[in-house]
Amino acid sequence: MYIALVKPYLILRVLLFMGKALLRFDDKGIYCEQGDFYIDPWRPVDYAVISHAHADHASWGHKHYLAHDLSREVLKYRLGDIDLECLAYGQQIYRKGVSISLFPAGHVPGSSQIRVEYKGEVWVASGDYKTEDDGLSTAFEPLRCHSFISESTFGMPVYRWKMQQEVMGEINGWWATNAGNSVTSFITGYSLGKAQRILQGLNQDIGPVFVHGTIANTNAALERNGLVLAPYKLISADMDRDLLRGAIVICPPSSADSSWMKKHQPYSLAFCSGWMAIRGAKRRRAVDKGFVLSDHADWAGLVSAIKATHCEQVILTHGYTAAFSRYLQGLGLNAQEAHTAYGDEHETEGEQS
Repeated sequence: MYIALVKPYLILRVLLFMGKALLRFDDKGIYCEQGDFYIDPWRPVDYAVISHAHADHASWGHKHYLAHDLSREVLKYRLGDIDLECLAYGQQIYRKGVSISLFPAGHVPGSSQIRVEYKGEVWVASGDYKTEDDGLSTAFEPLRCHSFISESTFGMPVYRWKMQQEVMGEINGWWATNAGNSVTSFITGYSLGKAQRILQGLNQDIGPVFVHGTIANTNAALERNGLVLAPYKLISADMDRDLLRGAIVICPPSSADSSWMKKHQPYSLAFCSGWMAIRGAKRRRAVDKGFVLSDHADWAGLVSAIKATHCEQVILTHGYTAAFSRYLQGLGLNAQEAHTAYGDEHETEGEQS
C-alpha cells in the first residue's frame, strides 16, 4: 500500500498546472476553496465529502460528513457517532454557490464520483472506481467534465481483468475440489466490497458458507442499508473444525494464516486481488491459490473511463501515476500526477478471538 502526504513542491507543481483551480491539493486533501469543503481528506476538516467508506478515503475526526446513502450504515459502523449527511445518486446540493452531486463509481456499495460545478466549470473526483458491473455496487457512470481527478491503482498494461463470472467459476472450482477432499477453504477479501462480491458469486450447493466477524459486521451494516446478500453463517473461534470440513470461509487479508485459522487444519488459503495478475504475487503472499479479482478498474477500464469524460485535463492520484500520465500525454491529454494519502483499503482488524 502506497501512502505519502503531499509535499510542498508537489503542491506547487499541481497548482501551477491548474492555475486558479476549482479543486486543488493541499496537506489535508482535495480542497474546494470557493465552496470551503474537502473531498476524501486524510486530516480532520470542517466539511468532508466522502467518495466511499474505505479507511483511506473516510477517516475519523471531521466535523461534518457528506456521502452517498448506501454508505450511511457502514460509515456509522466504522466511524461511530458522526455528523453525517447523505445524498442519492444525482441529487444536487449547493455549498456557497458550488454545486455538489454524487454519481456511481462501481467500486463498492455506495461508492461515488464527486461532481463539483461552479459558474459552468465542472470537475469530477473519481474516488476509487471500476468499470465492470459487479451486480452488487451501482454500476460506474461516465461523466463529462473539464477536469477529472482519477485514481490509477492499476495503470499499467499488464493489469487486464477477466470477467467476474469467469473468476467466480475458478473460485467455485477450487472450493469444490477442496470440499471433495474434506478440506476447509479460506478466501480473503476486504470486508467492504470484495467480501460481498465473493459471497454473491459462490455456488452454495457446494457446501456451507461462513464469514469472519469483521465481514459479518460489515454485511449487517449493508443489510441495514437495504442491500440483499446471499446466505452466510458467522464463524466462531471455538467452532468444531469438523463442522468446517468442505465449507468456505470468507475472511479479511489480515487474518491469513492467523492462529484462529490454523486451528482448522487441513485448510487451503486463497487470496483475491488485482495484484495476483503479477507473476510471483501468490508466492510472496504465501497462499495456496491466487485469484485476480479487483474492485479497481484495470488498464482498459481506466483508459476508457478517462476518454469518456472528454476532459481537458486529468490529474492522477494513487497507483502508477508517473507511467500512466506519460501514456495519457502520448494520447494528447493534458495529464499530471498528484501524490496523496490514498492507497489500497487497509484492514486493521485483528484476529477473531
